[in-house]
Amino acid sequence: MYNVGVAYLLWFLSGFGALGLHRYYLGKIPTGVLWTCTFGLFGVGSIYDFFTLSGQVREANIRNAIYGNMNGRGYGRQNWRYAGDGQARVIGKKESVERIILKLAKEKGGILSAADVALEADIPLEEAKRDLDAMVSKGFAELRVRKSGTLVYTIPELMNSDDPLESL
Repeated sequence: MYNVGVAYLLWFLSGFGALGLHRYYLGKIPTGVLWTCTFGLFGVGSIYDFFTLSGQVREANIRNAIYGNMNGRGYGRQNWRYAGDGQARVIGKKESVERIILKLAKEKGGILSAADVALEADIPLEEAKRDLDAMVSKGFAELRVRKSGTLVYTIPELMNSDDPLESL
């Protein structure tokens, strides 16, 4: 991951951004060469970089997370999620939602809800429901009703027993 402090240090050491060392560091080689040849776009680009460097570091970290192993600095292919608050978050090794559903169903005796999947997979409730409905339509899961009236999804192969549910 790129560091804002290192980027600003390189900006300072390269003559307040004139030589573009911070751009080379962030993997922006073409603009780094441009900065070096034009002394930071005659100073205008260097001033611009001073005010936007933390955002450039954030973007470089996102790019690094998406494409992995960029410029020899990557940490392998990772997955990321763009959150509504304008931040991108790197999440570890991605598992398919279907795999998460199956693992969760195994833990819960084959019975689970959309809320269970949403919490476990860190996805919106609507997306969890859509994924579960897709499994139902493919015949891998069933939509059932608990005796209390609550709708749940079941994976018959992973169920312990059929007792607490009614057919829908």
